[in-house]
Amino acid sequence: MSLPAEKASELKQLIHQQLNKMDVHGRIQEILAETIREELAPDQPQLSTEDLIKALKRRGIIDDVMKELNFVTDSVDQEFPTSPNQPYFADKQSTLFKKSDGTRMADSTTMLSISDPVHIVLIKTDIFGETTLVASYFLEWRSVLGSENGMTSLTVELMGVGTESKVSVGILNIKLETYPPLSQLISQEVVNTQLALERQKTAERERLFLVYAKQWWREYLQIRPSHHSRLVKIFAQDENGINRPVCSYVRPLRAGRLLDTPRQAARFVNVLGYERAPVIGGGGKQEQWCTLLAFLCRNKGDCEDHANLLCSLLLGYGLEAFVCVGTKAKGVPHAWVMTCGTDGTITFWESLTGHRYIHKPVNPGESPPPEQSKPLYPYRTIGCVFNHQMFLGNCQPSDSVDVCIFDLNDESKWKPMSEEAIKSVCAPGATTSLPPFPPLCASVIDASVTSNEMELQLRLLVSEHRKDLGLTTVWEDHLSYLLSPALASYEFERTTSISAGNEEFQDAIRRAVPDGHTFKGFPIHFVYRNARRAFATCLRSPFCEEIICCRGDQVRLAVRVRVFTYPESACAVWIMFACKYRSVL
Repeated sequence: MSLPAEKASELKQLIHQQLNKMDVHGRIQEILAETIREELAPDQPQLSTEDLIKALKRRGIIDDVMKELNFVTDSVDQEFPTSPNQPYFADKQSTLFKKSDGTRMADSTTMLSISDPVHIVLIKTDIFGETTLVASYFLEWRSVLGSENGMTSLTVELMGVGTESKVSVGILNIKLETYPPLSQLISQEVVNTQLALERQKTAERERLFLVYAKQWWREYLQIRPSHHSRLVKIFAQDENGINRPVCSYVRPLRAGRLLDTPRQAARFVNVLGYERAPVIGGGGKQEQWCTLLAFLCRNKGDCEDHANLLCSLLLGYGLEAFVCVGTKAKGVPHAWVMTCGTDGTITFWESLTGHRYIHKPVNPGESPPPEQSKPLYPYRTIGCVFNHQMFLGNCQPSDSVDVCIFDLNDESKWKPMSEEAIKSVCAPGATTSLPPFPPLCASVIDASVTSNEMELQLRLLVSEHRKDLGLTTVWEDHLSYLLSPALASYEFERTTSISAGNEEFQDAIRRAVPDGHTFKGFPIHFVYRNARRAFATCLRSPFCEEIICCRGDQVRLAVRVRVFTYPESACAVWIMFACKYRSVL
């Protein structure tokens, strides 16, 4: 009696899992070595398969494996108890194999209707770990559906990004293959017709949205002349120089189990590097909003990239979040995130720092508040807010954030765009929208190993620096270890805005520093793992240099590095240099 192919495959997988669990392979190796030593006669050149099987049976290995195997009948009636009072037991170690349509490949017609392209991002990484975005390309893959044998080869030209979007950076040869092969092929003519129809549909939708956006803008300008100077941004160029509606850069994004809270998501976005788009020559800021995949691959971007990602994550957590476009001090253009609570509370989220601010509007008719030494938040004006479904222009008499009323349902204060118009070009599946956002990837950085490596490198750099100054260096490991709670407390405070654990750290330091001795510590935070670069930055701080170059009696130095990992291999690096010495009057 022969088993069907799928049942045989299931049985092989089940046996393989059981063999791994019982470490049968290791036991076989031991028995094989023992049998060769004890039973192999000098005139017998090698051990036969029958001899090995006999040895395994004699030691009971085969019987143990067969007893441990659990075969579960794939019957719907036997999966769950029919009565709620009937106990149901499930062995977590046993495996239940079921047939599922989820593994069945879509047919050619269904695949032809999938309009999402394959997004290819090319990144260059130098010897110091610095990344540069080289090219971003959207590959139309459906030509393979009409090719013979389900295979085709393409040659695409990759163009640069930003100001170099018209400059070729190279040729990429691509081979596409459907696996398993399609049971029914589509003629190339049908594929070409489908793609041509989609291009026509896309062009028409973009044309209609552009006509609507121009009309909306004319109406907005007619409200009052001062609206000409407000930062109302309807379109933004991506890394390829393509104008896209700003709403297409935001989409609800769930982090799975990689990020647990909105504040942790804000911390993750904060530790991604900040870098403005490069500008060739003088003039203002270069216009470039990166698509999410390009931003995450590069691991750094401008304030708009950070704000779009944070807004997408907050939307994924079920919050009503918007990207705000306005200015900071001195009229510098800026983007940040705003959430609207069910109780009307307006919270600003600064994506570059992770700070949160509660907005408290000022009534212009009331007497001005007493002068404050520091503003509540760094934002000065706001021109518009948007997310994946809504776009609203600020049409209040003043665009100052302080006096702004964030009642987004009041059309006398916020002029909305048609949600249907936005949906036509920005909704998931729309041929004009960006492909679905990629899921976040777990970090591949080992925090403990990286922390140790950086700490050893910093010790070496400090010792060499002090040697050049004619100073000896004595490290105290215990003092270095006592710095760990402080670094953990700093990261916890950055994530939650709650300070905790500082009392225990101070008490431990007091016990570790003898009477008549002085302790000095200097913590600093980085978002990169280059020890030499971090050390050079630390030396620019007079207080840190004073610790590293400490002179005195019984000088003991300490350094502690703590790397906190986040998705996409982003990390927060905390370093603390410390010293203790006997005070000499």
